[in-house]
Amino acid sequence: MKLAISIPGLFLLTVWTVGCLWFDGPESQLWAGALAMTFVVAVIALLVLVRPIWRLWVGFLVLFVLVQGWWIGIEPSNDRDWLADVARVPAVTFDGDLVTIRNVRNFQYRSETDFDEIWETRTYDLSQLRGIDMYLSYWGSPMMAHTITSWEFADGQHLAVSIETRKEVGEEYSAVLGFFRQFELYYVVADERDVIGVRTNHRGEDVYLYRMKTPLPVARAMLVSYLETMNRLASAPSWYNALVDNCTTVIRQHQRQVAPDKTFDWRIIVNGYIDELGYERGTIDTSLPFDELRRKSNITERGKAAGASPDFSQRIREGLPTADRPPLIY
Repeated sequence: MKLAISIPGLFLLTVWTVGCLWFDGPESQLWAGALAMTFVVAVIALLVLVRPIWRLWVGFLVLFVLVQGWWIGIEPSNDRDWLADVARVPAVTFDGDLVTIRNVRNFQYRSETDFDEIWETRTYDLSQLRGIDMYLSYWGSPMMAHTITSWEFADGQHLAVSIETRKEVGEEYSAVLGFFRQFELYYVVADERDVIGVRTNHRGEDVYLYRMKTPLPVARAMLVSYLETMNRLASAPSWYNALVDNCTTVIRQHQRQVAPDKTFDWRIIVNGYIDELGYERGTIDTSLPFDELRRKSNITERGKAAGASPDFSQRIREGLPTADRPPLIY
């Protein structure tokens, strides 16, 4: 009976370890497969030969810790053959309220893969910050979305930051690979016409925009937290993880640094419903019924109509609740 109870735990830990060896092991799939198979054979031998159960677990944990010690030690890097859209890391300098960011992405797209690469240096005045907006972009299941944060300034500028995987040439995102040490963490700092427009106009995603009711001191502190992290990643890269270091959980990490933590909710993981959570907590507009707010917040068609227009950010916000913000100066 004790062995039967142990088997599910052994199985799950074995599957995880095999994944670490297979995906993050030697570049040669032959060697990676051989290491993974060796681990499986060792576990089977323990199950068959070792008694009592506690000794089996001791033997297994020795093997498990050895593999995990190696796996945890795999270092991320900024020096790889990156795809063009993540080729440059943002760098930030502070001068009082003025923040200057190098490598703000403002690509001009003809299609998702055909574009003119334009990297810019932009300056933002933190004293002119007006608030935060949140985007949810759906590419498949309604249960999962990509979250993007955008800061709005009184002069009409919008600074969008999308937390993503940094992919190498020849790589594609995989939800499975995202759990392992396959992708570095990357902050896309971009013009909304780039990072939102490519989704509405070229990737066929459904995009929703919500005006947050975040107090300005918190909005400012969050932006500074983001910017400081960007500078840190430029010299000390970090791994992306699909469970704990993804587009939504990293946002929550920044929030926890600057404001009292909210109770964890399952919709932080199943983030396609995070707008529903924001509505319940009053962090987005609640003057309308949620279904009506969500319908009005779908900016997909407005994004398509705006195209590459210089007033893209203004046009996609037409008809949205204002979150009690004063008019912009465009």
